[in-house]
Amino acid sequence: MAQLDFFRPVPTPWNARRIIGPKPPFKPKHVWAIRQQLKNAGRIRDLALFDCAIDAKLRGCDLVKLRVSDVAPGGSLRERATVIQQKTGRPVPFEITETTRSALNAWLARRGERANDWLFPSRSRPGEHISTRQYARLVDRWVAMIDLEPRAYGTHSLRRTKVALLYKKTGNIRACQLLLGHRKLESTVRYLGIEVDDALAMSEQVDL
Repeated sequence: MAQLDFFRPVPTPWNARRIIGPKPPFKPKHVWAIRQQLKNAGRIRDLALFDCAIDAKLRGCDLVKLRVSDVAPGGSLRERATVIQQKTGRPVPFEITETTRSALNAWLARRGERANDWLFPSRSRPGEHISTRQYARLVDRWVAMIDLEPRAYGTHSLRRTKVALLYKKTGNIRACQLLLGHRKLESTVRYLGIEVDDALAMSEQVDL
């Protein structure tokens, strides 16, 4: 029996040929390159969605459920907005930068400013917002447009991008926690992949 077991085929692991682990944030050069590709292709909706995802730092399930009234009540785009997270039920604020306001203005002019409607409605399901699956597929396309490996990035890459840059520049984990809407600071530490070396480097900058 032992000899027969030796010749049994080894089961294929579920993660074979997949890149697993946390998806890295985009670098500023990646953000710029994707923006340029979307602008050149005239993909107004995709550009607005991409820029909004960078600023909002929301999970995909929250991003796709944004309504026009969340960012442009009364037809006027806000500089800041707040939404309630589906996962935690906690409010999370985010800025709407000039770049994103410009992209959203162009998108709202194209689709019409219906205050109670979804900001990014589905094209295949009338009355519904785009799905998280469709959002993920769009991210794959954007990544491929600049010759990166789509399997290496995902929707959380967009969520991480700004806070990762903020952490590298300031080391302010608490600010990152607030922007991500995490309940516990430990969650933010894990999410950003902060290592012991990072903590030591920050500590070394403090001279008592």
